[in-house]
Amino acid sequence: MQHFLEFKDFTQAQYQYLFKRTAILKSRFKNYVRHMPLQDRTLVMIFEKASTRTRLSFEAGMHQLGGAAIYLNTRDTQLGRGEPVEDAAQVISRMCDLVMIRTFDQEIIQRFAAHSRVPVINGLTNEYHPCQILADLFTFIEHRGSIEGKTVAWIGDSNNVCNTWLQAAEILNFQVHVSTPPGYEVEPERAGLHSTGHFTEFQDPMMAVAGVDLVTTDVWTSMGFEAENEVRRKAFEHWCVDTDMLAAAKPGALFMHCLPAHRGEEVAAEVIDGPQSVVWDEAENRLHAQKALMEFLLRGELSDDQ
Repeated sequence: MQHFLEFKDFTQAQYQYLFKRTAILKSRFKNYVRHMPLQDRTLVMIFEKASTRTRLSFEAGMHQLGGAAIYLNTRDTQLGRGEPVEDAAQVISRMCDLVMIRTFDQEIIQRFAAHSRVPVINGLTNEYHPCQILADLFTFIEHRGSIEGKTVAWIGDSNNVCNTWLQAAEILNFQVHVSTPPGYEVEPERAGLHSTGHFTEFQDPMMAVAGVDLVTTDVWTSMGFEAENEVRRKAFEHWCVDTDMLAAAKPGALFMHCLPAHRGEEVAAEVIDGPQSVVWDEAENRLHAQKALMEFLLRGELSDDQ
């Protein structure tokens, strides 16, 4: 049994399978081909953080694969009244086949997984967002081919999405240029990195994007850090991906954002709504990539005709 708690939980070979499988499942979806390998399987989705794309993509995805999805909010369950995570894991995992958790601390999902009888998926924590990067990588491959040897620029906060990009770079052999304001730099230990050989930090965001294949960013204030809003607005004001910044990247470089976006803050409207932006493909691909992930966790690797 495998869990998907961090990006480094899978091997390069497993990711190559997942990217290939995602393309197959997306093609079937677009061509209205019925594909239900998870009939009579149940996904439990536990949310401690608000969500749009994560809930919709997992719930719709499980339905399309023939299974059922149950939504639980910690405010409405005994978890919200102090039930130990370990006890909840023992009970919930006896009544379903798969669990997805979207919570604050990575420690919570690790404790749950340690006592679960079924695979557990990280739907987002303060430290990592592996499902997002799975979809982002597939989106890049879909538009530009293999990401091996390419360079990604991360502009903004060294948050959970940034940490996961850095883990992915180690596994899939590409480079990440990171530019953050002072005080918001990458913490390699928190990011769960084996080394610092696949990323370079830049004080100047314009230097970070020079000649890169992909520019990506996220909101300046992640969920759970709202008290820092005003401080962060001042600190990040020069870390907005605008047309001048995108123009410094390689011609035809892609732009990504995991959404929701704040136009005029971390990204200019002309960029996110412009011709180099693939954010809507990126958002849709959460559905297809997570379908491949759930199928893999419950059925293993399947042949192309299955």
